[in-house]
Amino acid sequence: MDGRALHFRLAGINNQNFIMRDDETGSWWQQVTGEAIFGPLAGRRLERMPWDEVTWSLWKSEHPATQVLEPVEAFEARYAKAGWEERIAKYPVPVDPPPEDPLQPRDLVVGIEEGGQAKAFPWTALAEHRLILDVVGGVPLALALHPDGRSLRCFRREGGRGSLALFLTPDADAPRLVDGDTGMAWDFAGRPVSGPPDGKTLEPMACLKDFWFDWKAYHSGSSVWRQP
Repeated sequence: MDGRALHFRLAGINNQNFIMRDDETGSWWQQVTGEAIFGPLAGRRLERMPWDEVTWSLWKSEHPATQVLEPVEAFEARYAKAGWEERIAKYPVPVDPPPEDPLQPRDLVVGIEEGGQAKAFPWTALAEHRLILDVVGGVPLALALHPDGRSLRCFRREGGRGSLALFLTPDADAPRLVDGDTGMAWDFAGRPVSGPPDGKTLEPMACLKDFWFDWKAYHSGSSVWRQP
């Protein structure tokens, strides 16, 4: 923030969403939005960045020299125990959904916020289609689910001629994102594998895998993707 590194620690839970406190200013930050909600930096937002939620197998194949964060023995007793997600699922949600709500509170979604607009993509739809193309806030995007059914990536699908008409090949070991107009192809990391030598990498974009009740609470105007 403003060129200064902040160091965060757990401050509490708000509506079942993580609250961080930075050591430098004592400001409290909401996890889902990255916004400071209390303290000297209240109203400021941390910059969103793309992230990967992929299997270890896929990550290791792409980054064979990667390092792994190991448990710290002195603090292992404080780590979440097995079955943590099952226990959390039994907690009531902060707000009861209206009858017309298109999703159940704990349905998983992939949320995207661009150009002042927010949209939630149901995980069940992504699992069915593997690739969803859409436009949010004027930004053409692609949500891709690996054939392993667990690894997710989100890309901007902007090319030199406009929006890319992508499709996902069914190869379980090495799926490709292919532009149906030009035939150019990218691997699941967005790196070009065919086409012109100066082909560009697909630009990753920030997205968030979240429970519907949590995404909706902090993106009250969010729409929900539906099958065209």
